[in-house]
Amino acid sequence: MKLQKILRRLQKLHPKEIDLSLIRVQNLCKKLGNPQNFTKCISVVGTNGKYSTIQSMRAILKEANIKCNIYTSPHIQKINERFVYNDQEISDEDLAKLLVEVEEINNGEPITYFEILTAAYFYFAKNFEDNINIIESGLFHRFDATNIINKNLASIITSIGLDHLDWLPKNEQTLEKIIFEKTSKLLNSNIIVAKQSSEKTLNLIKKNISNNKSNKIIFNEKYSYSINENGFIYYEDEFGSLKLPQPNVLGSFQIENISTAIATIRKLNLNVNDEKIKNGITKIQSIARFQEIKKGKLKDLCKNNKIYIDGSHNPLAAKVLSEYLENLNCKKHIILGMMANKDHEKYISYFKNISSLTTIDIPNQPNAIKGEDLKKKLNKFHKAQFKNSITEAITSCPVSENDIILITGSLYLAGEVLNLN
Repeated sequence: MKLQKILRRLQKLHPKEIDLSLIRVQNLCKKLGNPQNFTKCISVVGTNGKYSTIQSMRAILKEANIKCNIYTSPHIQKINERFVYNDQEISDEDLAKLLVEVEEINNGEPITYFEILTAAYFYFAKNFEDNINIIESGLFHRFDATNIINKNLASIITSIGLDHLDWLPKNEQTLEKIIFEKTSKLLNSNIIVAKQSSEKTLNLIKKNISNNKSNKIIFNEKYSYSINENGFIYYEDEFGSLKLPQPNVLGSFQIENISTAIATIRKLNLNVNDEKIKNGITKIQSIARFQEIKKGKLKDLCKNNKIYIDGSHNPLAAKVLSEYLENLNCKKHIILGMMANKDHEKYISYFKNISSLTTIDIPNQPNAIKGEDLKKKLNKFHKAQFKNSITEAITSCPVSENDIILITGSLYLAGEVLNLN
């Protein structure tokens, strides 16, 4: 309870949830001794795949006994997930103590919630100066609070698409603008560009980083992967080829994220041998990314069917997820809850062959679209039903044996599902 009280207090330090600027966080970090300048960082920007790429790197580095710290957002179940040091989430006690100290040093100056969390992350990271820090950018990158480091080991650009458009002026809600915001201020080191959804997207990224002096490691130019008809995975880059085992995360799209992680680690010459890479990708910890719920009270509601949760919430993620679902030889039932500022119609348009669609409210999220309203918006795509709760939605799905249930549309919904289970 003490930690929650502190977090509520920090959320009131600025009238806006997001106010894109670096001045406030730079001023606070200066008071903290600029801890971000004493860290070894890998920066991760993009729209989709950031979390999974980070977790893939984390698993490989852990297997190689290379210590790392990780900063991600948002969290799924508890805020401690955002603060990982030496491969361990920070404890409630340590996080509370850290946030109080940083709050006192801030001395009441206006600062957003994400900015003060970011400053606190770097402040605590100074206790682990030899560790590699893997930093996920929050919103865009150019004016994101994570963009305060003055040097890094590498920048990773994962798949980029349309999302968070409501934070841009109406006349700037374009792919070109999003790519500019995410890639125009990357540091000079190494830039790893993951597989993109289109040639147009890739070319726009190349244009934006053309004047950057970094080494550029671009998918299908400097590294690649292939999956043959027998399901074998082959990875290749300038350092040679690897035959990879099946990773422990579901979805062929995860191979994209894993290959980007491998390309980064091999380029940085971290002395991670092939066996460590192969073993590492079978031990990836991934939450709410096509994650099967194998036990718990929600699983008890549908014992004869598999139930999955996925935090996808934008059209590009929907496209990738739907393509994977198409390859599954079973009927699919979707339970959907989304935030109000998302492109609901474009998201659901990718799911062509589903047997049922159930909309729900996202509990404890005032900025979510009401399930009843979501149902009305999506009825032209699928005949949807609305249910009042997650449990009611699950039990109402008209499933037969071997059908699957997928709960998706929001990371916030995924967190509520996991907490409920």
